[in-house]
Amino acid sequence: MEHLRAVPPGAPSPEGAPEGRVLADLLARSARGDAEAFAELYDATSARAYGLALRVVRDPAQAEEVVQEVYLDVWRKAGRYDAGRGSPIGWLLTIVHRRAVDRVRSAEAATRRDVTYHQKNEPVAHDATSEAAEASLEAHRVRTAMQDLTQIQREALELAYFGGYTHTEVATMLDLPVGTAKTRIRDGLIRMRDALGVTGS
Repeated sequence: MEHLRAVPPGAPSPEGAPEGRVLADLLARSARGDAEAFAELYDATSARAYGLALRVVRDPAQAEEVVQEVYLDVWRKAGRYDAGRGSPIGWLLTIVHRRAVDRVRSAEAATRRDVTYHQKNEPVAHDATSEAAEASLEAHRVRTAMQDLTQIQREALELAYFGGYTHTEVATMLDLPVGTAKTRIRDGLIRMRDALGVTGS
């Protein structure tokens, strides 16, 4: 049978038969395992099948996959075509449309699953406001605890821990023996720990 690639939709075939009759014959032969008839069927209809699939899935690679799946299906199920329910091309394009829509829905479902997964597993964003509030509260507690220290303890701690001075430098600055400066710092730390409710090791 002559190739149908150049036959426009609805036009008679070179033998004078309408396209629908030719395609129906190719389908019937394909159902009987005629590979040559199936190749002619593919050549005659694949461009329209691809065009429809592309309009639905809007991706050339996806459209090609849809078409491949459809023709594999047609090869296996060509015998199911019923002329009483429509033209061969209508039957074929209905299969293409359904398969393409399924592909789109499957892709959308996969995207939704990915989005849901990432939303559930995404680390909670760093809450700068909460941290700032906690830091402010902690600073207030430290200032309050500092007020409970003696003046020398407070001065020694401020110089040693906030000023970054060594014990010897603190002793010199406060005109105290080094041992006394260390004792004031240690006693101040103990009172601070108790005031802040920190359990000692």
